[in-house]
Amino acid sequence: MQILFCSKTFPAARRNLEQRLKPSDYKLAVCPEDDISSALDGVNVVIPLMCRIDSALMDAGSFRLIQQWGSGLEGVDLQAARQRGIRVANVPAAGSNADSVAEHVILLTFALLRDLPTALANVKAGNWGAPLGHMLASRTVCLYGLGATARALAKRLRAFDVRLLGITRDISDPKVAEFALDECYSTNDWETCLAQTDVLVLCTRLSVETRGQIDARALRALRPGAYLVNAARGALIDYGALYSALKSGHLAGAGLDVFWKEPIGPDDPLLALPNVIATPHVAGVTDQSYGEIADAVASNIERFRRGETPLNCSL
Repeated sequence: MQILFCSKTFPAARRNLEQRLKPSDYKLAVCPEDDISSALDGVNVVIPLMCRIDSALMDAGSFRLIQQWGSGLEGVDLQAARQRGIRVANVPAAGSNADSVAEHVILLTFALLRDLPTALANVKAGNWGAPLGHMLASRTVCLYGLGATARALAKRLRAFDVRLLGITRDISDPKVAEFALDECYSTNDWETCLAQTDVLVLCTRLSVETRGQIDARALRALRPGAYLVNAARGALIDYGALYSALKSGHLAGAGLDVFWKEPIGPDDPLLALPNVIATPHVAGVTDQSYGEIADAVASNIERFRRGETPLNCSL
């Protein structure tokens, strides 16, 4: 059985999966994301990573399973897969993956509050005792979306003595109580919540409804000098609105682990702003997280090979 990784990014994914599959039963291959179609001959399973799997690619190959490495399926044309009888499965964002993303969000938050890039530059320049940082304690943090990552974040943020707010579709959902929030607002009342927010953390899924949801109006609603941290999906934010808010200083800074197109161009104007801290989509890339994902992916591929329905299969 042949398995194709549709990008040369996220190399640890391939190494982890290779350790869990018998070489005699499986052949793993990798191709550039701009040349997937020419690598599909004989492929049974495709792992998209962050690549778009559309109807044209489905017709170019004979694969019958699209298995995502992680939870996001926004890059897969689900309707086209359904029409062609192709299974589509993912790995829910829970367990060590949610914990890993939560830890990285906290890393980005502290890096922003303490102006880590300037601190590092000052060591090399011999400038001691600067910059003046800001504490997280007593600040108001908003979790936009209350899923597994937000739950892991809420558990950790309480230790930092913050005021914790949440935004979710249904505030009456029993799960909201698990977060022990100081206040929770519905998605219809997001402006009231953002007006109180010092640190906005995006934890929601990307969908037709949430694409570009954090636009100029949403950013203006934040307190002047607020920070934004995004380790969910880049397209949740309107690029132009974010750039303008950072350039004007209304936003004190942004910590970004995800982008509108990945990899983001190294000459992208956003990366030139001094109040942006960017990491290369590594929030969930940890030993424990990848170990759990690899176990789930390997198990699903084994199920598929035996003719069984994969777990967490949307089609």
